[in-house]
Amino acid sequence: MPTLEETLRLLLSRSREAGTLDAAAARTLVTEFLRGVGYTVAEQRFTFRPSSLNGFPLFGTGLGALALLLFPLLVIPSVPAWSALALLGGGLAALLLLAGGVGLGWIPLGDDVREDANLIATRPGAPVTRWIVAHLDTKSQIQSMAGRLVAVWMLVLAVLAVAALAALRLRAPMPVGAAGAAAAVSVLAGALAGRGRLRGATCGARDNGSGVAAALEAAQGCRDPGTGFLISGAEEFGLVGARIFARLEAARLRSAVVVNLDTIDEEGTLYLVSHDRKGAALAGREASRLALAGLAARPRRLPLGILVDSVPFARAGLPAITIGRLTWRTLRLIHTPRDRLEGLALSMASNIGRALAN
Repeated sequence: MPTLEETLRLLLSRSREAGTLDAAAARTLVTEFLRGVGYTVAEQRFTFRPSSLNGFPLFGTGLGALALLLFPLLVIPSVPAWSALALLGGGLAALLLLAGGVGLGWIPLGDDVREDANLIATRPGAPVTRWIVAHLDTKSQIQSMAGRLVAVWMLVLAVLAVAALAALRLRAPMPVGAAGAAAAVSVLAGALAGRGRLRGATCGARDNGSGVAAALEAAQGCRDPGTGFLISGAEEFGLVGARIFARLEAARLRSAVVVNLDTIDEEGTLYLVSHDRKGAALAGREASRLALAGLAARPRRLPLGILVDSVPFARAGLPAITIGRLTWRTLRLIHTPRDRLEGLALSMASNIGRALAN
């Protein structure tokens, strides 16, 4: 049986992009380790479309184009005052439907379909009442996670600015400078969003090798048959694995809680991220568990622009949280080839895993 250290060294030495041979090899490594420490491991296979990543760039590009179309409607006095607001409302609705459909995989862009899988690890003896989750896959893009957050915030600013001008246009034509500035912000935001395309490969040491390390550490030390482990796939393509597991396993999840592990760096504040009241209550209980191990954690809500695997479970009505530790420097590394094991000791991930095992 491979040791945890050997398993992690092999996992973090390669890319694990969902739907690739490297991802399949990584699942084999994790399966061997989990079976070696006494778990029954099942694969839950599924297909997904990599083009789902184009949803965000598509929305950004569309918003920039929409702002340019709105410009004359905002400044020309002879144009009906309601036309800008009507175009904006219809355009945003169409963009949200199109980009959302692409992002969720409902609207294909191209014919490329990949296969990936979740690993479901359980012990015999009792129903699972706590699922510990970590996604295995990696993603390398033109922009880092920090860049994506800036793009999201810029898009929100652009939508608010254009909407305000369209509403004010009902009273009077807008100054050319104000309309031009809003259009420029929208085009810039769209350009930033367009940098979300796949490029290159990453070992994903922090995102999410660290989360997998914590989950496997917990699996190695946990003797509670009521704790199961989900090593999810295709998280980076829209939380695909977690969404499928939450939908297909709804019956066995009914009385369970979910603790997701995602990006546990060696620096920064340790966060317990929740999405609703149930999650906030779970965060309080898990904060006490971590405190017994000498780990201080701060509860918070999920920041705008970040998606994690606890989201589908919270939407299904389960108490669900994500444990993570990161800084702005971490965000500048993840989703790039610079997210390597160098400089990451995985000590915090190991400590969290041991705490969750108790």
